[in-house]
Amino acid sequence: MVGRHAAPRAPRAPRRRAAVLAVVLVLVVAGATALFVNRPSATQSGLGSVATTTVAPIAVPPTTTTTSPVALTFAAVGDTDLGDTPLLPAVPSAEFAPVRPLLHADISFANLEGTMTTGTASKCGAQSTSCYAFRVPPSYAQLYRVAGFTIVNSANNHSYDFGATGVAQTSAALHDAGIVQAGLPTQIGYVTSHGITVAFVDVAPYYLTNNMLDAGQFAALMKRAKAHARLVVVYMHTGAEGSAADHVTRQSEYYFGENRGNPYAFAHTAIDLGASLVLGSGPHVWRGMEWYKKHLIVYSMGDFTNYESFSTYGNLSLTGVVHVTLSSSGRFLRGDIAAARFQPNGLVVPDASHALWPFVNALSHQDFGSSAALIGASGAILP
Repeated sequence: MVGRHAAPRAPRAPRRRAAVLAVVLVLVVAGATALFVNRPSATQSGLGSVATTTVAPIAVPPTTTTTSPVALTFAAVGDTDLGDTPLLPAVPSAEFAPVRPLLHADISFANLEGTMTTGTASKCGAQSTSCYAFRVPPSYAQLYRVAGFTIVNSANNHSYDFGATGVAQTSAALHDAGIVQAGLPTQIGYVTSHGITVAFVDVAPYYLTNNMLDAGQFAALMKRAKAHARLVVVYMHTGAEGSAADHVTRQSEYYFGENRGNPYAFAHTAIDLGASLVLGSGPHVWRGMEWYKKHLIVYSMGDFTNYESFSTYGNLSLTGVVHVTLSSSGRFLRGDIAAARFQPNGLVVPDASHALWPFVNALSHQDFGSSAALIGASGAILP
């Protein structure tokens, strides 16, 4: 208030000195308060930890800080198979090498089509010609980790190829490699990045996995996942197989008489129950993509690595990596598809011709019309 009222000149000098002293006193008190209020405590270690403040017992509210919303990047691929003992690649690490740069993300996901075990008792009879059981050495888990994968799925029709022994050794190998596993009965995979926990609810149409055919079981899994994670990603291993299975029929699909579920209805239910993103594979061929309630559904990502196990001709030769960025609230921010292709020997390499893009766009148009999720000229997923 100094200088705002008319007053005789003589008394002004003492009031100025008093005002200066008052300001100095306020600054000293404020500085002392800041020393107590903003003194940092020991920072906690681990993912998502933040520095805390120790507030002195004085009548000043603690200083609060706001952080910008965090966005998480995801990379996802379909079925991976690095061989079938004793038929294994001469240089196993070479299988992921050409596409390793495409897998860089906060969270990188793959479906493990088979087991990592030394077990020899498979589900197939000795004379069977139509039964497939896949296994690679447990040491191959390290190949996935080096490639950048943080989580893999075991909800599929090959996770029990070598019985309980195969399941146990596979889980142990992934754990030792620092890779999260999801999809076995009641098993939800949790991955934390930038302080945000993401739950992967992985399912397949089998009772030896999280069973997508059991609506009550799936709803319970989603409820539990949402109670422990901010974001939920659902993976479904579902649908018929082969080059003729590239369309989403919107009906229950069967393969060799086996009910493989209704991918269309299930994916919509997953989002209704709180999924931010739905990914799929199992048909061994790519399918179209769809928007539902502003969330992305990728119905099948086909095969991604395939060492002498499945056909790689025609549309079965096309593959790629799904990249998606989600906000901390699960909103789709951006995404793209990195196109790749199988060579005749089953090695997957980046595809400069981007043949996957028009193939997927055509399927998306045909199967979903106005709700189709389309790939732009540069590979971006168009919102």
